[in-house]
Amino acid sequence: MASTRNEPNTTAIFATTLTAFFAIAGIAIVDPILPAIGSDLGATTWQIELLFTAYIAVMAIGMIPAVMLTGKFGYKKILATGVSVVAVAAIAASLTGTIGQLAALRGLWGLGNAMFFATAMVLLVSLANDRAWAVELFETCVGLGFAIGPLIGGLLGEISWRVPFLLCGVFMIVALTVSVTRLKDPAEKPAPLTLGQVFTPFRRPAFVILCVITATYNFVFFVVLGFTPVFLHLDVIPLGFVFTAWGVGLALGILVVGHRLAHRIGAVQTVGIAIIVLLASLFGLATSHSTTQSVLVLVVAGVCMGICNANLTDLALAAGSPDRRVTTGSFNLVRWGFAAPAPVVAGLLAEHVGLTSPYWVAIGVLAVGVLTFLVAGHVLARNVGERVFWSRLNRDAATVEGTPEEAVAEFV
Repeated sequence: MASTRNEPNTTAIFATTLTAFFAIAGIAIVDPILPAIGSDLGATTWQIELLFTAYIAVMAIGMIPAVMLTGKFGYKKILATGVSVVAVAAIAASLTGTIGQLAALRGLWGLGNAMFFATAMVLLVSLANDRAWAVELFETCVGLGFAIGPLIGGLLGEISWRVPFLLCGVFMIVALTVSVTRLKDPAEKPAPLTLGQVFTPFRRPAFVILCVITATYNFVFFVVLGFTPVFLHLDVIPLGFVFTAWGVGLALGILVVGHRLAHRIGAVQTVGIAIIVLLASLFGLATSHSTTQSVLVLVVAGVCMGICNANLTDLALAAGSPDRRVTTGSFNLVRWGFAAPAPVVAGLLAEHVGLTSPYWVAIGVLAVGVLTFLVAGHVLARNVGERVFWSRLNRDAATVEGTPEEAVAEFV
């Protein structure tokens, strides 16, 4: 592989993507064990949803300082520190005795992942000669993490919900060893960043439009991911298999459907179609009358989410700053910041309004994203050299030719 691709940093690239797999598996491993945690610790629905909200909120806030610190310490040190923090938090979480302590440790876990995700993709692209191959490898590991994580959580969670957390800690110790021994910083040290620089992408209309769509989508993502395990009322192992099926759908959307569809009709229209089908999936969950129907709709939603995940980051890189660290920091602040309240909001709604109410609220939120796409999608499309199907009705729509890769390549 290294010789045919002329990749002198193959080991470092594989080390980064392996760590990404462990990091994503650590997120997804929690789904099947949420009800078990609530039962064991005597927590209410909204309290167990704190395990997602604390994690996501701290990760959103931590992205900005993590990005800024790369200019002082380099990528490798920040990434290795993040992996270390995750390992400590996961092992400590397996030993905790209250839901408050567990939520706090999940917040610490989120801080560690912020340090990892703020550096991993930038480091990966910097090390690779064939950047498309490196990004595809990274996305493969992300997809596998979402698919395998719930299976691990379900099978080991049957023993105790603490075992999956402990295994995550062991995974991250392995990842830390690999990171320290195999990773290396690019030859060119990253330039220092100021707080003001991190927010410069928000001056670009296309980036703002993309952020509105992404914010609504990510809110919905974590309503589905965080609340559906409670909604289904299944035991640990069945939940593990259900969310493994969801993760396989997500991986299929990321690795197979998302990019292929973008090649044919453009990344912007691909995201638009995915969020419209996702909106229909939310209606399916909200009106479901059987577990089988809910599971089938959940898998369809997973495919749509994978399609979105496959294209949103590419579009952000094209619409944001040429400095990937700046775009990554700004974009992740939005995507995780708006996702953070979703699980707790869903839990409170389920307790005080009704079991299906979180999905109806999610429908309203995502409808804002769909409306934004319909009204302003042509601005985003024009920014990356694409057209939307209604572009002929708009005098300002772009008439250029090109593919998403060509547009993104200008910023890589």
